[in-house]
Amino acid sequence: MGNQTSRKGASAQAIQDHYDLSNDFYRIWLDPNMVYSGALWQDGDSLEEAQIRKLEHHIASARAYGKASVLEIGCGWGALLKRLVNDHQVSRAVGLTLSQAQYDWVRSMDLPGVEVRLEAWQDHQPVKPYDAIISIGAFEHFASLDLSEAQKVAAYRQFFARAREMLVRGGFLSLQTFAYGSAYPRTSAIEKESTQFLAREIFRETDPPRLANIAEAIEGYFEVIDMHNDRLGYAKTCKEWLENMRKHKAAIVALTGEAVFERYQTYLSYSYIGFKTGNLDLYRITLRRLEPKVVPI
Repeated sequence: MGNQTSRKGASAQAIQDHYDLSNDFYRIWLDPNMVYSGALWQDGDSLEEAQIRKLEHHIASARAYGKASVLEIGCGWGALLKRLVNDHQVSRAVGLTLSQAQYDWVRSMDLPGVEVRLEAWQDHQPVKPYDAIISIGAFEHFASLDLSEAQKVAAYRQFFARAREMLVRGGFLSLQTFAYGSAYPRTSAIEKESTQFLAREIFRETDPPRLANIAEAIEGYFEVIDMHNDRLGYAKTCKEWLENMRKHKAAIVALTGEAVFERYQTYLSYSYIGFKTGNLDLYRITLRRLEPKVVPI
């Protein structure tokens, strides 16, 4: 399961091309905790407050409070890992990332109880199953644009099978991913243009799932306990990021150059439109590990 040829999603190089651009670059326009995924908003929230609310949602969804061990697949710059050990009495929080910059950042925080690994989920071999698993914003990288629908489902089933193996009996997986919108067919000119742009310029070797892909992929591995589409929350997040970028354009251009600023401005603009119109969805899904059914003889 861990061999490179069986992998259908973004490579380590593709991930690093995006996330390793510059930690200072992302610090300029993300919130102070550097959370790079759709936030969970309530009226009056700042970006930082909405991102913390999202992290708290996933901790609660995974039933992670007070657990001995929690795995985060796609740990970013470590905001969730930090909350798990500092605020939720988790003894050991393990984060996986393919980004060297993120790995170095989390290591530099030197958090007791936190272990970060520069490793793909396919390669991770826990000593024993985790009490809870959380994955925020990684799932969309698990399949590439050139795959058929059947191949994408197969790639996602590989992930859910592996997650189930790494989780205790009755354990919970809290998953967040953006996806193609369930309300519209994937036919509009702007959607095709934005999809090609994102795959070429921003998230190489990446293609988000459809809701139907996820539903098919979990069969036999996990039960859906709760699911919510918060596409407007991600639209608001993209708008906040875009405003932050424009406010600090001079600093960004000085750090990375004009071309990077323009590329990311286009990316966030496309993303805002996609989530606002329903061409993109954002799913937060609570999943419980299924046990094999014993059929009486």
